[in-house]
Amino acid sequence: MSASEKLTTTVSTKGQVILPSAIRKRREWGAGTRLEVEETPEGVLLRLAPAFAATQPNDVFGSLPSRGAPKTLEEMDAGVLAEARRRHARD
Repeated sequence: MSASEKLTTTVSTKGQVILPSAIRKRREWGAGTRLEVEETPEGVLLRLAPAFAATQPNDVFGSLPSRGAPKTLEEMDAGVLAEARRRHARD
């Protein structure tokens, strides 16, 4: 099926719309796939819904318990570098 080929579907009495099989297969949208629906000036847009809601650091700050004094940026950088070196040494 070419991208320019027009496909049609019908809205059921329950308001349901069946997406053509070719589109579902190409997009790998199986049963239970969650989609976002957005109304645009050109029509209705369907896109894969994110697995998790968008968050900002302040939304989750303090969510995990910690022990001891906070680490400095230099200590965090050193820890990341040490882990990268450790992982690279295994290769």
